[in-house]
Amino acid sequence: HVQLVESGGGPVQAGGSLRLACAVSGYTRDTFCMGWFRRGPGRSREGVAALEFAASTSYAESVKGRFTISAEYAKNTLYLQMNSLKPDDSAVYYCAAGPCSSTRVWLNLGDPAYWGQGTQVTVS
Repeated sequence: HVQLVESGGGPVQAGGSLRLACAVSGYTRDTFCMGWFRRGPGRSREGVAALEFAASTSYAESVKGRFTISAEYAKNTLYLQMNSLKPDDSAVYYCAAGPCSSTRVWLNLGDPAYWGQGTQVTVS
């Protein structure tokens, strides 16, 4: 059973940085995507960034060049480094994981098998 626990959200000023972390347990690395989704106020859920073990990464166009997804497999932890934050980045950020054929498809479909509880990011 896959479990995901996020941390690292909070308030930040525009132009600032935050790093989100997600402790992941119970997964197997073969053909498995992990990533981040977000839902801002009055908006639908959006795929932000995804990676597949030792393979590809994908990003939403709105965060390319500003956000970086990475994983520290020895610590079973997924990260999202967010730089140059904008007020439009304010949202609840969810760590997610699940089987996938590609990070791009998985991110666009927006229907991972496993979800964390979410962490609030507020940019002002």
